[in-house]
Amino acid sequence: MSQVSEERDERVEHTPQPEPADQPEPGGQPEPAKKDSRAGRNLPAAIGVGLVLGAAIIVSLLTVRFIFIGVIAIAIGVGTFEFAGVLKRVANIKVAMIPVLVGGQAMIWLAWPFGRAGALTAFVLTVLACLLWRLPGGADGYLRDISASVFASAYLPLFGAFAAMLVPPEDGVGRVLTFLIAVVASDTGGYIAGVLGGKHPMAPSISPKKSWEGFAGSMVAGIVAGILTISLMLHGHTWQGAVFGAAIVLTATLGDLVESLIKRDLGIKDMGTLLPGHGGIMDRLDSLLPSAVVSWLLLSAFVPA
Repeated sequence: MSQVSEERDERVEHTPQPEPADQPEPGGQPEPAKKDSRAGRNLPAAIGVGLVLGAAIIVSLLTVRFIFIGVIAIAIGVGTFEFAGVLKRVANIKVAMIPVLVGGQAMIWLAWPFGRAGALTAFVLTVLACLLWRLPGGADGYLRDISASVFASAYLPLFGAFAAMLVPPEDGVGRVLTFLIAVVASDTGGYIAGVLGGKHPMAPSISPKKSWEGFAGSMVAGIVAGILTISLMLHGHTWQGAVFGAAIVLTATLGDLVESLIKRDLGIKDMGTLLPGHGGIMDRLDSLLPSAVVSWLLLSAFVPA
Protein backbone atom coordinates (compact mmCIF):
# COMPACT_ATOMS: atom_id res chain seq x y z
CA MET A 1 0.00 0.00 0.00
CA SER A 2 2.82 2.41 0.85
CA GLN A 3 4.42 1.79 -2.55
CA VAL A 4 1.13 2.55 -4.34
CA SER A 5 0.74 5.68 -2.20
CA GLU A 6 4.26 6.84 -3.01
CA GLU A 7 3.68 6.27 -6.75
CA ARG A 8 0.44 8.23 -6.59
CA ASP A 9 2.12 11.08 -4.73
CA GLU A 10 4.91 11.10 -7.33
CA ARG A 11 2.37 11.29 -10.18
CA VAL A 12 0.56 14.15 -8.47
CA GLU A 13 3.82 15.97 -7.84
CA HIS A 14 4.83 15.75 -11.51
CA THR A 15 1.38 16.40 -12.97
CA PRO A 16 1.31 19.82 -14.67
CA GLN A 17 -0.89 22.20 -12.73
CA PRO A 18 -3.14 24.74 -14.45
CA GLU A 19 -1.82 28.27 -14.64
CA PRO A 20 -3.43 30.60 -12.15
CA ALA A 21 -5.98 32.97 -13.60
CA ASP A 22 -4.81 36.51 -14.27
CA GLN A 23 -5.45 38.68 -11.25
CA PRO A 24 -6.68 42.24 -11.59
CA GLU A 25 -4.37 45.09 -10.73
CA PRO A 26 -4.67 46.32 -7.15
CA GLY A 27 -7.76 48.46 -6.89
CA GLY A 28 -8.94 47.33 -10.36
CA GLN A 29 -11.98 45.28 -11.32
CA PRO A 30 -11.87 41.98 -13.19
CA GLU A 31 -13.04 42.21 -16.80
CA PRO A 32 -16.58 40.86 -17.05
CA ALA A 33 -17.04 37.80 -19.23
CA LYS A 34 -18.98 38.29 -22.44
CA LYS A 35 -22.37 36.63 -22.42
CA ASP A 36 -24.41 35.48 -25.34
CA SER A 37 -28.09 36.23 -25.45
CA ARG A 38 -30.45 33.52 -24.23
CA ALA A 39 -31.34 32.85 -27.85
CA GLY A 40 -27.71 32.04 -28.66
CA ARG A 41 -27.21 35.02 -30.96
CA ASN A 42 -24.93 38.00 -31.16
CA LEU A 43 -27.96 40.24 -30.79
CA PRO A 44 -26.51 43.61 -31.92
CA ALA A 45 -25.02 42.03 -35.03
CA ALA A 46 -28.23 40.10 -35.73
CA ILE A 47 -30.34 43.27 -35.44
CA GLY A 48 -27.95 45.25 -37.64
CA VAL A 49 -27.88 42.62 -40.38
CA GLY A 50 -31.65 42.23 -40.17
CA LEU A 51 -32.18 45.97 -40.63
CA VAL A 52 -29.86 46.08 -43.64
CA LEU A 53 -31.58 43.12 -45.29
CA GLY A 54 -35.01 44.54 -44.53
CA ALA A 55 -34.06 47.92 -45.99
CA ALA A 56 -32.76 46.29 -49.17
CA ILE A 57 -35.99 44.34 -49.61
CA ILE A 58 -38.22 47.36 -48.99
CA VAL A 59 -36.23 49.53 -51.41
CA SER A 60 -36.48 46.86 -54.12
CA LEU A 61 -40.23 46.53 -53.61
CA LEU A 62 -40.96 50.25 -53.52
CA THR A 63 -38.86 51.12 -56.57
CA VAL A 64 -39.17 48.36 -59.18
CA ARG A 65 -40.88 45.47 -57.45
CA PHE A 66 -39.57 42.88 -59.91
CA ILE A 67 -36.09 43.54 -58.52
CA PHE A 68 -37.28 41.49 -55.56
CA ILE A 69 -37.27 38.40 -57.80
CA GLY A 70 -33.56 39.06 -58.35
CA VAL A 71 -33.08 39.29 -54.58
CA ILE A 72 -34.77 35.88 -54.23
CA ALA A 73 -32.61 34.43 -57.02
CA ILE A 74 -29.37 35.64 -55.40
CA ALA A 75 -30.38 34.37 -51.95
CA ILE A 76 -31.33 30.96 -53.35
CA GLY A 77 -28.08 30.71 -55.30
CA VAL A 78 -25.95 31.53 -52.25
CA GLY A 79 -28.03 29.21 -50.07
CA THR A 80 -27.52 26.39 -52.56
CA PHE A 81 -23.74 26.89 -52.43
CA GLU A 82 -23.84 26.83 -48.61
CA PHE A 83 -26.01 23.73 -48.42
CA ALA A 84 -24.06 21.76 -51.02
CA GLY A 85 -20.75 22.83 -49.47
CA VAL A 86 -21.77 21.65 -46.01
CA LEU A 87 -22.99 18.30 -47.33
CA LYS A 88 -19.73 17.75 -49.22
CA ARG A 89 -17.49 18.88 -46.36
CA VAL A 90 -19.25 17.12 -43.49
CA ALA A 91 -20.87 14.03 -45.02
CA ASN A 92 -19.11 13.63 -48.39
CA ILE A 93 -22.48 13.94 -50.13
CA LYS A 94 -22.09 15.39 -53.63
CA VAL A 95 -24.96 17.56 -54.82
CA ALA A 96 -25.11 17.94 -58.61
CA MET A 97 -24.13 21.59 -58.28
CA ILE A 98 -24.40 22.81 -61.89
CA PRO A 99 -27.85 21.31 -62.62
CA VAL A 100 -29.22 22.43 -59.24
CA LEU A 101 -27.87 25.99 -59.61
CA VAL A 102 -28.95 26.45 -63.24
CA GLY A 103 -32.25 24.66 -62.74
CA GLY A 104 -32.90 26.60 -59.56
CA GLN A 105 -32.52 29.92 -61.33
CA ALA A 106 -34.82 28.66 -64.09
CA MET A 107 -37.49 27.77 -61.51
CA ILE A 108 -37.45 31.26 -60.02
CA TRP A 109 -37.31 33.26 -63.24
CA LEU A 110 -39.83 31.08 -65.12
CA ALA A 111 -42.24 31.45 -62.21
CA TRP A 112 -42.48 35.14 -63.11
CA PRO A 113 -44.18 34.86 -66.52
CA PHE A 114 -45.48 31.28 -66.35
CA GLY A 115 -46.40 30.78 -62.68
CA ARG A 116 -46.66 27.26 -61.30
CA ALA A 117 -46.30 25.64 -64.71
CA GLY A 118 -42.95 27.33 -65.31
CA ALA A 119 -41.56 26.50 -61.86
CA LEU A 120 -42.70 22.86 -61.90
CA THR A 121 -41.48 22.28 -65.46
CA ALA A 122 -38.06 23.65 -64.53
CA PHE A 123 -38.02 21.47 -61.40
CA VAL A 124 -38.76 18.27 -63.33
CA LEU A 125 -36.07 19.09 -65.90
CA THR A 126 -33.63 19.81 -63.07
CA VAL A 127 -34.27 16.38 -61.54
CA LEU A 128 -33.67 14.72 -64.90
CA ALA A 129 -30.46 16.71 -65.35
CA CYS A 130 -29.26 15.62 -61.87
CA LEU A 131 -29.89 11.97 -62.73
CA LEU A 132 -27.82 12.33 -65.88
CA TRP A 133 -25.10 14.49 -64.31
CA ARG A 134 -24.33 11.94 -61.60
CA LEU A 135 -24.09 8.93 -63.96
CA PRO A 136 -20.31 9.18 -64.63
CA GLY A 137 -19.64 8.94 -60.88
CA GLY A 138 -20.70 5.29 -60.78
CA ALA A 139 -22.96 3.35 -58.43
CA ASP A 140 -21.14 4.14 -55.18
CA GLY A 141 -23.27 6.71 -53.38
CA TYR A 142 -25.49 7.34 -56.41
CA LEU A 143 -28.82 7.16 -54.56
CA ARG A 144 -27.44 9.23 -51.68
CA ASP A 145 -26.15 11.99 -53.97
CA ILE A 146 -29.27 12.06 -56.16
CA SER A 147 -31.54 12.22 -53.09
CA ALA A 148 -29.58 15.20 -51.77
CA SER A 149 -29.67 16.90 -55.18
CA VAL A 150 -33.44 16.47 -55.53
CA PHE A 151 -34.00 17.62 -51.94
CA ALA A 152 -31.84 20.70 -52.50
CA SER A 153 -33.76 21.50 -55.71
CA ALA A 154 -37.13 21.29 -53.98
CA TYR A 155 -36.24 22.81 -50.60
CA LEU A 156 -34.53 25.92 -51.98
CA PRO A 157 -35.42 27.07 -55.50
CA LEU A 158 -38.82 25.38 -55.88
CA PHE A 159 -40.02 26.78 -52.56
CA GLY A 160 -38.40 30.11 -53.40
CA ALA A 161 -40.30 30.21 -56.70
CA PHE A 162 -43.54 30.58 -54.72
CA ALA A 163 -42.16 33.78 -53.19
CA ALA A 164 -41.39 35.00 -56.71
CA MET A 165 -44.99 34.25 -57.74
CA LEU A 166 -46.23 36.74 -55.13
CA VAL A 167 -44.65 39.63 -57.06
CA PRO A 168 -46.35 39.84 -60.52
CA PRO A 169 -49.95 40.77 -59.53
CA GLU A 170 -50.77 44.49 -59.36
CA ASP A 171 -50.90 44.26 -55.57
CA GLY A 172 -47.68 42.20 -55.53
CA VAL A 173 -45.93 44.58 -53.14
CA GLY A 174 -48.69 44.09 -50.59
CA ARG A 175 -48.57 40.31 -51.03
CA VAL A 176 -44.82 40.14 -50.52
CA LEU A 177 -44.96 42.45 -47.49
CA THR A 178 -47.83 40.44 -45.99
CA PHE A 179 -45.74 37.29 -46.32
CA LEU A 180 -42.55 38.84 -44.93
CA ILE A 181 -44.19 40.75 -42.08
CA ALA A 182 -45.97 37.60 -40.88
CA VAL A 183 -42.70 35.63 -40.81
CA VAL A 184 -40.81 38.44 -39.08
CA ALA A 185 -43.62 38.87 -36.54
CA SER A 186 -43.57 35.15 -35.81
CA ASP A 187 -39.80 35.19 -35.29
CA THR A 188 -39.82 38.36 -33.20
CA GLY A 189 -42.81 37.39 -31.06
CA GLY A 190 -41.32 33.98 -30.39
CA TYR A 191 -37.93 35.45 -29.51
CA ILE A 192 -39.35 37.98 -27.03
CA ALA A 193 -41.74 35.54 -25.37
CA GLY A 194 -39.07 32.84 -25.23
CA VAL A 195 -36.48 35.12 -23.65
CA LEU A 196 -38.89 36.60 -21.11
CA GLY A 197 -40.79 33.49 -20.07
CA GLY A 198 -39.59 30.42 -21.92
CA LYS A 199 -39.69 27.54 -19.41
CA HIS A 200 -41.21 24.57 -21.19
CA PRO A 201 -39.11 23.18 -24.07
CA MET A 202 -41.05 22.57 -27.24
CA ALA A 203 -38.67 20.11 -28.88
CA PRO A 204 -35.65 19.68 -26.59
CA SER A 205 -34.02 16.98 -28.71
CA ILE A 206 -34.22 19.19 -31.83
CA SER A 207 -34.01 22.82 -30.72
CA PRO A 208 -33.44 23.17 -26.96
CA LYS A 209 -34.00 26.95 -26.91
CA LYS A 210 -37.44 26.75 -28.53
CA SER A 211 -40.21 26.82 -25.92
CA TRP A 212 -43.98 26.56 -25.87
CA GLU A 213 -44.10 30.06 -24.40
CA GLY A 214 -42.11 31.29 -27.39
CA PHE A 215 -44.47 29.47 -29.75
CA ALA A 216 -47.43 31.17 -28.06
CA GLY A 217 -45.72 34.53 -28.53
CA SER A 218 -45.15 33.70 -32.20
CA MET A 219 -48.79 32.77 -32.64
CA VAL A 220 -50.09 35.99 -31.07
CA ALA A 221 -47.71 38.20 -33.05
CA GLY A 222 -48.29 36.28 -36.29
CA ILE A 223 -52.09 36.47 -36.06
CA VAL A 224 -52.01 40.20 -35.28
CA ALA A 225 -49.64 40.79 -38.20
CA GLY A 226 -51.82 38.71 -40.52
CA ILE A 227 -55.00 40.56 -39.58
CA LEU A 228 -53.40 43.99 -40.02
CA THR A 229 -51.61 43.30 -43.30
CA ILE A 230 -54.40 41.45 -45.08
CA SER A 231 -57.00 43.98 -43.89
CA LEU A 232 -55.01 47.14 -44.64
CA MET A 233 -52.86 46.19 -47.64
CA LEU A 234 -54.91 43.55 -49.43
CA HIS A 235 -58.43 44.56 -48.29
CA GLY A 236 -59.26 41.06 -47.10
CA HIS A 237 -61.36 39.95 -44.13
CA THR A 238 -60.23 39.81 -40.53
CA TRP A 239 -60.78 36.05 -40.29
CA GLN A 240 -58.62 35.56 -43.37
CA GLY A 241 -55.81 37.49 -41.73
CA ALA A 242 -56.10 35.40 -38.57
CA VAL A 243 -55.99 32.13 -40.50
CA PHE A 244 -53.10 33.38 -42.62
CA GLY A 245 -51.09 34.53 -39.58
CA ALA A 246 -51.62 31.25 -37.71
CA ALA A 247 -50.67 29.20 -40.79
CA ILE A 248 -47.46 31.20 -41.31
CA VAL A 249 -46.47 30.69 -37.68
CA LEU A 250 -46.91 26.93 -38.12
CA THR A 251 -44.88 26.79 -41.34
CA ALA A 252 -42.18 29.14 -40.03
CA THR A 253 -41.82 27.00 -36.90
CA LEU A 254 -41.76 23.84 -39.02
CA GLY A 255 -39.05 25.28 -41.25
CA ASP A 256 -36.95 26.24 -38.24
CA LEU A 257 -37.28 22.77 -36.72
CA VAL A 258 -36.51 21.02 -40.00
CA GLU A 259 -33.30 22.99 -40.48
CA SER A 260 -32.35 22.34 -36.84
CA LEU A 261 -32.76 18.61 -37.51
CA ILE A 262 -30.61 18.84 -40.64
CA LYS A 263 -27.87 20.68 -38.76
CA ARG A 264 -27.99 18.22 -35.86
CA ASP A 265 -27.79 15.33 -38.29
CA LEU A 266 -24.70 16.93 -39.86
CA GLY A 267 -23.23 17.94 -36.49
CA ILE A 268 -22.94 21.66 -37.27
CA LYS A 269 -24.20 24.84 -35.63
CA ASP A 270 -24.74 27.05 -38.69
CA MET A 271 -24.92 26.49 -42.43
CA GLY A 272 -22.51 29.37 -43.07
CA THR A 273 -20.90 32.52 -41.71
CA LEU A 274 -21.94 35.13 -44.27
CA LEU A 275 -24.38 36.99 -42.00
CA PRO A 276 -22.96 38.03 -38.59
CA GLY A 277 -25.33 37.13 -35.77
CA HIS A 278 -27.39 34.88 -38.04
CA GLY A 279 -25.01 32.36 -39.61
CA GLY A 280 -25.43 31.77 -43.32
CA ILE A 281 -28.12 32.63 -45.84
CA MET A 282 -29.65 29.20 -45.26
CA ASP A 283 -30.00 30.01 -41.57
CA ARG A 284 -32.28 32.93 -42.53
CA LEU A 285 -34.21 31.09 -45.23
CA ASP A 286 -35.31 28.23 -42.97
CA SER A 287 -38.62 29.78 -41.89
CA LEU A 288 -39.15 31.76 -45.11
CA LEU A 289 -39.05 28.92 -47.63
CA PRO A 290 -42.00 26.77 -46.47
CA SER A 291 -43.90 29.94 -45.52
CA ALA A 292 -43.57 31.22 -49.10
CA VAL A 293 -45.48 28.17 -50.38
CA VAL A 294 -48.31 28.56 -47.86
CA SER A 295 -48.43 32.34 -48.38
CA TRP A 296 -48.95 31.94 -52.11
CA LEU A 297 -51.60 29.24 -51.64
CA LEU A 298 -53.62 31.15 -49.04
CA LEU A 299 -53.32 34.60 -50.64
CA SER A 300 -54.35 33.14 -53.99
CA ALA A 301 -57.46 31.70 -52.31
CA PHE A 302 -58.29 34.63 -50.04
CA VAL A 303 -57.40 37.57 -52.30
CA PRO A 304 -57.44 36.40 -55.94
CA ALA A 305 -55.27 38.54 -58.21
